[in-house]
Amino acid sequence: MKPPWKILMATPLFFLLTLHTLASPAYDHQPSTRRSKVCIGCVLVVSVIEQLAQVHNSTVQTSMERLCSYLPEKLFLKTTCYLAVGIFGPDIIKLLRADVNADVVCHTLEFCKQDPGQPLCHLYPLPKETWKLTLEKARQIVKKSPTLTYSRSGSDICSLPFLAKICQKIKLAIQNSLPFKDADSDKYSVFPTLRGSHWRGRDCNDSNKMAYPGRRPDNWDTHQDSNCNGIWGVDPKDGIPYEKKFCEGSQPRGIILLGDSAGAHFHIPPDWITASQMSLNFICQAPLEAKPPEQQSALFSVAAFPQHVSGQNRPWNKSFFNLPTALTNELDWPQLSGTTGFLDSTSGVKENSIYLRLRKRNHCNHRDYQNISRNGASSQSLERFIESLSRNQLLDQPAIVIYAMIGNDVCNGKSDPVPGMTTPEKLYSKVMQTLQYLDSHLPNGSNVILYGLPDGTFLWDNLHSRYHPLGQLNKDVTYAHLYSFLSCLQVSPCHGWMSSNKTLRTLTSERAEQLSNMLKKIATSQKFTNFNLFYMDFDFQEITEEWQKSGGQPWQLIEPVDGFHPNEVALQLLADRFWKKVQLQWPQVLGKENPFNLQIEQVFGDQGGH
Repeated sequence: MKPPWKILMATPLFFLLTLHTLASPAYDHQPSTRRSKVCIGCVLVVSVIEQLAQVHNSTVQTSMERLCSYLPEKLFLKTTCYLAVGIFGPDIIKLLRADVNADVVCHTLEFCKQDPGQPLCHLYPLPKETWKLTLEKARQIVKKSPTLTYSRSGSDICSLPFLAKICQKIKLAIQNSLPFKDADSDKYSVFPTLRGSHWRGRDCNDSNKMAYPGRRPDNWDTHQDSNCNGIWGVDPKDGIPYEKKFCEGSQPRGIILLGDSAGAHFHIPPDWITASQMSLNFICQAPLEAKPPEQQSALFSVAAFPQHVSGQNRPWNKSFFNLPTALTNELDWPQLSGTTGFLDSTSGVKENSIYLRLRKRNHCNHRDYQNISRNGASSQSLERFIESLSRNQLLDQPAIVIYAMIGNDVCNGKSDPVPGMTTPEKLYSKVMQTLQYLDSHLPNGSNVILYGLPDGTFLWDNLHSRYHPLGQLNKDVTYAHLYSFLSCLQVSPCHGWMSSNKTLRTLTSERAEQLSNMLKKIATSQKFTNFNLFYMDFDFQEITEEWQKSGGQPWQLIEPVDGFHPNEVALQLLADRFWKKVQLQWPQVLGKENPFNLQIEQVFGDQGGH
């Protein structure tokens, strides 16, 4: 039988594991990288526990229980947290009482390990005594602990028999970028997460493979909604099908993003790791059975979670209210992204996503969006999941495809990142392969826009001296410390730019410029049968300057927890810049403005929501 910690370890730490490594390239599946994830997860969790005790002037035991109480019941998060506290809590209490920091705790408990001949990786400033002496003292404190008899390298919650099959299905869904729940196998789902309708338009008939967003209407949708835009039936006044009356000739089109973690909107809310922001103000969450049937899944059924059966609302902490959704979306938020976001922005800016602008321009475009993005994706790995794109050349409407591999061709976490960067020649080969695939799958009249790469030197320039959310309470962790910690563990999302080495940052930007120039060359020299090809610079510098003119600061456009990704504000501003440029330079790409939009609203309301 496996040690109990192996059953429990993955879940309580998973929600904080490595802020970035879920967004890192394919090599992160190596054992050393998995171990680095566990190390970072431990440091983060212990830091939060320690700071909660400080903020509330409580004991470590109380702060651990407090953290567990904040977590929702879904995905076994609260239950597993309490069980993990029972196993590891006594050791953590002893160590924190000895006034050591999270680095020392996690090295002592062997969640972090310094290999022979390798540098010591630490987030916090080193203790005043030598590291060797500090660690030896800490080990003496817990030397008789039963938890130290287990190796931490084999933790895998999916080894449990009752979770193994589900884990395998989820793994395949994520790897293939296809919905976990898709009854008719048309690549669209009624379930929101696990690559469902947060990622592509919600299926309006999951028992009919020929009904899905983006297709041309079947017989003008006289009897049913075949393209899921909510427009169907016949006008009783004149006998003309509404789809024909309102959409014929309006040039409907969908938006498809081929992207990486930035396009998927990788985001870890800072209050997940900031003790002072973890609100004590609880909100009530309706029991699971109160949700619409189409939003439930066998994976999250009431039977699987008996604590929801009572019929009473249960309290959740505001800070972690969206944690289950985020976890089942791979810590991505495509429903709020700059390209395919369909929910109202939480950022406070007035700009909307490209999809919402297309929908506003022509209501016949309702639900026609696909976010085919992967954490860690690059030009070299796109072929592994591009087949998840759904477009039938004969049956579907044209599409606007945005190719936005903006980081991982120059970003990796290796100690010497330069050899791992994509060369212009390799980029050319893979991009041409992608474009040929698109030409064989996109309906005629489509458009493809290649996005260039940014100059990421703004990350170090604007963040390195600022305090990270973990360091704000005690003024002890800057982004420079975070970048160094991640690079030491060789799991930095972009060691080339997140580095104190100015020469390395310059080399990374030079390679990014070379790749952008190659994309521009492809766009201006290549022709394809079924789509027009364009190039657009990634104008992060331009939106930064506009943001500053309005009184903002550049660091406010970067994700505060990982210190790397553009945040929701930046993504919406980039969408605004994209829209204005396309309107000015290539207005035909967007299609016409539908004069029947108001009538569509009057007859169909919100067209069935999303």
